[in-house]
Order: sequence, then structure tokens, then C-alpha cells
Amino acid sequence: MINDSQQQLKALKPMPISFSSHEIFSNPYPIYEKLRANHPMYKGTLFKYPGWYVTGYKEAVAILKDRHFKNRLPLPQTSKKYQHLKNVQNDMMLFKNQHDHKRLRMLVSKEFTPNVIEGYRPYIEKVANDLLNQVKHKKEMDVVADFAFPLASLIIAEILGVPAEERQQFREWAVSLVQTIDFTRSRAMLENGNDTTKRLIIYFKELIEQRKKVLQNDLISKLILKKQQGYTLTDDELLATCILLIIAGHETTVNLISNSVLALLNNPEQFMLLKENPLLIETAVEEFLRYESPTQMTARIASENREINGTTIKKGEQVYILLGAANRDPQTFHNPNMLDITRNPNPHLAFGYGVHFCLGSSLARLEAQIAIQTLLQRMDNLQIDTQDLKWRKLIGFRSLQELPVIFN
Repeated sequence: MINDSQQQLKALKPMPISFSSHEIFSNPYPIYEKLRANHPMYKGTLFKYPGWYVTGYKEAVAILKDRHFKNRLPLPQTSKKYQHLKNVQNDMMLFKNQHDHKRLRMLVSKEFTPNVIEGYRPYIEKVANDLLNQVKHKKEMDVVADFAFPLASLIIAEILGVPAEERQQFREWAVSLVQTIDFTRSRAMLENGNDTTKRLIIYFKELIEQRKKVLQNDLISKLILKKQQGYTLTDDELLATCILLIIAGHETTVNLISNSVLALLNNPEQFMLLKENPLLIETAVEEFLRYESPTQMTARIASENREINGTTIKKGEQVYILLGAANRDPQTFHNPNMLDITRNPNPHLAFGYGVHFCLGSSLARLEAQIAIQTLLQRMDNLQIDTQDLKWRKLIGFRSLQELPVIFN
């Protein structure tokens, strides 16, 4: 029998694992398993960041639902560097806690309920079919650039009220800002993210002013109206919310769609099962979320000493919850490294857990369901057209650079 002090010592035992290796980008799961085999909560310095690395499912849930673990700003607020980027992050609900987070979430959440999102189904179906019409005659496409990205762009543009013709800028903006919150970020990435933020501030300030003059049936107009009706929402928070939704509306959905297609192509028996049984699409998407989580990691900071599964995390310590690892914890998921589109129940943590559960989860699910189903229905003999898949060099996200496919 191992007592609590022995468990604590095991969690603190150093491990010769580097998060800078190529393997963490191409296939992080063996590294997750090594960490978990040592202890589901490992304390150490990985990729130059000291803190607790959580790979266990029940430990992840315990931390995510504990109000004493606060969401943390990705950049220190004391430095004067990257000020535009830091100011916007400071006003995002993603990095707010308790009252401020609840206030901002309440203002936006009504526009992202399952019932409201379901109303976008005809538009999403039209966009998916239009995009496939553009590549059908070519017999080839890049699932990321030709399908997943433009689909996500057009949908979030429609919801926010951003002109569709300006969606081409979205990918550049999203890629730039996602890099600023990832472990792989460099000074050059932060400088680029700060410059991108300046351009976004100018862009959305102008769009918000246009909507103030003539309100429309879009999210920006609805938030302006709530502000006019006396709801507490500063101009900076409105601006930051627009920027957050542009980024979040892309990163998770693009990754989810492309990762799902790849998972199916690598598992032909599951591919045929879904193609022959389209009603399985809902449980299939939940399994894709678990199997290749679009977001692989989220971070917290302890606001006081807390004990999780016999391990003490001290006030001020950083905690890195590896969602992709928790979603493959064999203590919770049977045969976790196997794709099973009929898996039920499937209590994955791909969208997080607790008060910071992803606001756009219903939208991401619906887009993925429609995109994957439409692709399988319309493109016969779908196959990967490369022997060398390239993943973006990100640790917090599971993101393909491209996914070339051929079809009939």
C-alpha cells in the first residue's frame, strides 16, 4: 500500500522527458502515458515551464471544477512589452475569474445555446456543400485550407456580423494569436501577435461604430444593445469578446473537423461504419473530440493550498492540465487509444469542465457533424494523399498544417 507521502514523492520524481522533441507535435500520446505512469500529477519543468502537469482524468476534473484554481493570463501584466496583446487578453472572458467571468459569459451565452445554434443548421449545410462543389471536379483538396477553415470562417463571420468577404484575414489572425498562448511561443511570435492585435483593434472598433449607427441581427449588434440597455459591458470588453470569438471560432472547429477526417481515414472500419450508419454522427463527433482533442492543454494557478488525490498543490503554483492525456486515461476510458465511434458514455474533457466549459461547444459540435457527414456522403473513395503529415508546432493544440486527400 502506497501512502500519501510516498505518492507525493513519486509525483515529484524527476523524469527525462522533453516537450521540445518532434514526437510531442506528431504524436504526444506516448509522452502522456510516460507521465501518467510516473504519476497522474507530475511536478517538474517541461518545455521551460515549471509547474504541475496533470494527465489523470479524475485529477483533471477535480482541478477544473475547483474555484480555488483560477484561470491565468498567458502573459505577465507587469512588463510593458506586447501591451496591446496583454490589454486585450486582460479583457477576455477566457482569462477572467468569478464575478467578471460570470458577467461576461451571461451576456454572450444566450447566443450560443443549442437551440439558437441549431437555427444555423441550414446555413452550415449550404456552406459545406458550396465548398465541396468548388473542389468536386478537381478530385483532390486540402481538408484544412479548402474545407475546415473556410467553413469555420464563414460561420463565425455570420454569427458575429463580420462581412464574409473579409474572412481571408481570419486565418492569419487566428494563427498569430494562438501562437501567443502556446508553450512554443517565441519573442518573434509575441511581437507578431501584438501587431496582429493592433490591427484587430482598429478593425473591430470601426465595425462596432458602424453597428452603433445601424443595429443588425448579429452578435455585435446584440451586445451593443445590451450595453445600451444598462448591462455592465465596457467598450474594451466588447472589443476583446469580438477578438476572442474570432480566434476561438476558428481554432477549435478547424482542428476538430480536420482531426476527425484524419482519424476516420486512419481507421477504415470506423469510416465505413459511419458512412453506412449516418445516425452515429453525434456519438462519432464526441469520440473524435476525445480521441484527438483539438485543445490539448489548459492552465490554472492555485489561489491557495489545495489537496488533489493526496497531492498538495501550493498557493501560487502553476497547473497544466493535459486534456488530451486525461481523455486517454485508461482508468476512465476502456481501450483509450482505440477509436470507437459508438463509445457511450463518453465524458471527455475536450471542451474543459466547470465554469470555464467552452462557450462555443454546441457550435463546434454542429459544424463538425454537418461537415463530416456532408464530406462522407458526397466524396467517394476518400483517401489521404500524402505519406508525410505535418502538424503545427503547438503543444496546447492538436492542429494539422494540411490534410491533402483525393476522392472520386
